[in-house]
Amino acid sequence: MRYAFSVVTPSYNQGQFIRATIESVLSQQIPDLQYLVMDGGSGDETVAILKEYNDRLSFVSERDDGTADAVNKGLALCHGEIIGWLNSDDIYYPQTLRRVGELFAMHPEIDVIYGRAHHIDENGIIIDEYPAEEWSFEALINHCIISQPAAFFRRSVVEKYGPLAKAHKYCVDYEFWIRLARRGAGFLFVPEHFAATRLHEQAKTVVSRLQCHEDINDIMVEHLGHVPARWIANYAHIKAEKLIRRSENELTFLTMVAMHCLLADLRWNSRISPSTVGMLSRWIAGRFRRVRAI
Repeated sequence: MRYAFSVVTPSYNQGQFIRATIESVLSQQIPDLQYLVMDGGSGDETVAILKEYNDRLSFVSERDDGTADAVNKGLALCHGEIIGWLNSDDIYYPQTLRRVGELFAMHPEIDVIYGRAHHIDENGIIIDEYPAEEWSFEALINHCIISQPAAFFRRSVVEKYGPLAKAHKYCVDYEFWIRLARRGAGFLFVPEHFAATRLHEQAKTVVSRLQCHEDINDIMVEHLGHVPARWIANYAHIKAEKLIRRSENELTFLTMVAMHCLLADLRWNSRISPSTVGMLSRWIAGRFRRVRAI
């Protein structure tokens, strides 16, 4: 069985990288590929680059309400049975779409297929591996095991479970995976490299780390009713980093992390939860053991 693909690229002022993104999609050389670029009204060279490919892709350049809104506009236009979502600074590896199509044909019961991905720098050099792992809902809740550019889903998933949630500006893909999983979608991890996600100074996950973790905590409350201690600790650590350098005064830094753990627990869980207290106790005890060993 051969599936038709639609790929949606949300874009805004990523002219430095978007040509590499476009080429990685168009070079897949699969039949019936629908490629949609939803640009948010970029003021850089993006639109000029898009016009160069006008006969090989479709694009719209107009103001939008963020990534989710842009992707949703694209999803509404998709006619392919399998959908990929590739941001305008990320890339697909060669033969990815062909391989993903084969995998969906082999697993008709599966709704979402995701693979491995690399982190790359501004020049496309591999930095490290994205921490993808075998599918389980528990693993997904502990951390986002799915690299968004290396994930593909059936169009029927959007029809059944709805598009991206515009309320989440920073971690919209994470909310999407959790929502799909909670409502019964089938996931499959394939240990093959499908894509690379680019880390650079303007990347949302780099520039807005604290906002990303606030978004994650909101997502946890929405879907689980509480925020696990792990995410409370991650948020507190980043919050402390915003206020003081660890190298300047480690004791003050660690005290600040502990304080913000408790404040975050109150903010999102409306109480100091036993799991957070237990986590802090183990963490502090571990710090003391390391200090005494020096």
